[in-house]
Amino acid sequence: MTQPSPTFDDGRLNAPAALRNRDALAAALTRIAADLPAGARALEIASGTGQHVIRFAQAMPNILWQPSDPDPDRRASIRAWVQAEPSPNIAPPISLDACTAGWAAEHGDYDLIFLANLLHLVSEPAARACMVEIARAVRPGGRAVAYGPFLRDGQTTSDGDAEFDARLRAEGQEAGYKDVAWACDIWRDAGLDVAAPAAMPANNLLLCGVKPDLGGVT
Repeated sequence: MTQPSPTFDDGRLNAPAALRNRDALAAALTRIAADLPAGARALEIASGTGQHVIRFAQAMPNILWQPSDPDPDRRASIRAWVQAEPSPNIAPPISLDACTAGWAAEHGDYDLIFLANLLHLVSEPAARACMVEIARAVRPGGRAVAYGPFLRDGQTTSDGDAEFDARLRAEGQEAGYKDVAWACDIWRDAGLDVAAPAAMPANNLLLCGVKPDLGGVT
């Protein structure tokens, strides 16, 4: 797997893929979050280097962003990026392993939860746990969003994806691309209203689920 590399003296890590996709993701998330109230709370799962969240915070200044990552080196990178490009609507990163069961009880009640490029890097049980906990942690009326590469009807759709998926599976740890229908069904079973997957650059997909607000209060 490609790992981010340190390219700055202040501890910031650089992930070229994050730079390539963050503008498209910021535009998509801005549309998804357009009717969220000022002061809405967003949790970014597996924030990695921090290059996504600084762009999201700039694009959506009405939202309070909470980055997270289980890796202390990456949390240090997030802090360094925020220091280099400050935004008052980014909270200090928290330690969160989103592939473990039960974290929503402690880290719940978010208006928006965003996950990028994680599901294909973990096992199927870990990916399921992550998606179920996201559905539990989003508040009524809130949105859960997942981005990354997916199988369609059990198949990859490009030579590059086929090669990457094969490499992930060969490396062990039960990683590999998940089918988009499988992922959408998990969120539906967890009570979310799931929209049709949206096509994104580089053959990726964006999944969005909304938790119904049965009480009429968001």
